[in-house]
Order: sequence, then C-alpha cells, then structure tokens
Amino acid sequence: MTGQFAGQVVLVTGASRGIGQATAIAFAREGAHVVVNYRSDEAGAQKTLADIQAAGGRAAALPADVGQAAQIEQLVEQVEREIGPIHVLVNNAAAFNRKTFLDVTLADLDEVWATNVRGLFYLSQLTARRMAARRQGCIIHLSSILAQLAVPSRTAYCAAKGAVESLTRAMALDLAPRRVRVNAVSPGLIRTEALLAGMSDPERQAAVQEYIPEGRFGEAEEVAQAILFLASDAARYINGVVLSVDGGLGAREAVPHPPGPPPR
Repeated sequence: MTGQFAGQVVLVTGASRGIGQATAIAFAREGAHVVVNYRSDEAGAQKTLADIQAAGGRAAALPADVGQAAQIEQLVEQVEREIGPIHVLVNNAAAFNRKTFLDVTLADLDEVWATNVRGLFYLSQLTARRMAARRQGCIIHLSSILAQLAVPSRTAYCAAKGAVESLTRAMALDLAPRRVRVNAVSPGLIRTEALLAGMSDPERQAAVQEYIPEGRFGEAEEVAQAILFLASDAARYINGVVLSVDGGLGAREAVPHPPGPPPR
C-alpha cells in the first residue's frame, strides 16, 4: 500500500459484490475516499463498507440505479456536495441477459442497454463535465471479453459491451484536451457470482478452466489491480485503451489443436 490515491474521491458503481466490491476495497487501501454505489443489494454494500472501515479506510454507501437518469443526477450531486469532487469514476454496474437472440425482447434489450450503455454514458458525461472544468480526472469502464468473443445466449450483453469499448475510444478523444483520461478493463472469466450463476456445473467449470491458458478463473482482486493501475499516475500517458485481464483467453485459438506436435 502506497497511499497513491490519498485525498481522492473514487466512485465505484455496482460495488456491492464481485469486481466492484474488490475495486472499492482496493482503492480504499490506497487512501481514497470511496463511494460504494449499489442498486438494491444493501447488505452487500454494507459488507463492502464494513471491510473498508475495518481496515481504516474511508467510504460511504450510496444507493442509485444507474439505469435511471434522475437517480444518476442525484448520485453525482450528492457525492460532490457531501464528499467532494470525483477524481476517479469506475463504471462497473452491469445488467445481464442470458436469452438466445430469437428470445430476446425489446424490453430485455432496453433493460440491458439502460444500465450498460445509456446509464454509463450519462453518468460519465455528468462526471466528466465536472472533471473537465477542473482539468483533472479519470474514467474507467468495465467491458468484457464478450465484447470481442461471443458465446451462445448472450446477444444483448455482447452488443452492450461492444458499445462500451467504442465509447471508451470516442470519449478518450473528446476528453483528452480537457485532461480527462478514459480507459476500459475487459475481464475474462472471473470467479464471481455472475459467472458461477451461468456455469453451475462443477464439471463444466473444470473443463472451461482447462481451456484458459492460465488454467484457472481469474479473481476479482486481479481485475481491481488493473483498474487501479489505469487510474494511477503510472498510467498517465495511457488513454483510450481496453486492457484485457483474461489469463490469455482472448489470445487463444478458436479451435484447440489435436494432440501431437504443434503446427509449423
């Protein structure tokens, strides 16, 4: 721990569990005053808050559905009024959908889009306006390996995360002259409740992990460390990138080679 974020306010959306929770705790350990945002999992948010405070960190838990514009406005205003100017925004909150393309309704698509794209866009915009006025700030989006590599029954989610990666690059160009950096982290298969909910069979979990070059699922803390790096001064010349944290899965060939010598 270096205290590299001492004096900074960091807003992490969807911080009641998984990657968001690990990210909030990691920033607090480095001295940040963390805003733990959540939509409905108050118990999870309080667990994040308790872990931070037990370690001597500073944090506040604030509810808001980032799929709702009015709640986004209230969240940003409350943070800046009661805690201070936001130095780092981590857009981690996400909505999932596990229907096949033929079964996804427009209502399903709207629900995923409202949180993963529209809400991310608006929260980033409101926050970036304040950052731009101060000529200082960093925004980090959570993408997914599914923005580049598809699996069945994830159509709406894949589309939304693809949009997040395009937004990352476009926002970075518009905000660079205002000294606001925008990057994204693209996790692979990370051991979270969301992953395990869609892959409950232990045998399937084992088979999938064998296919990952690292031979295992990633941990939420490992993604959190990548986010901290992108928000730090060490990454001050990194802008508009999508950093993969996937154990090499995104570099894997589409079809495994048969047993025997590798092809020349």
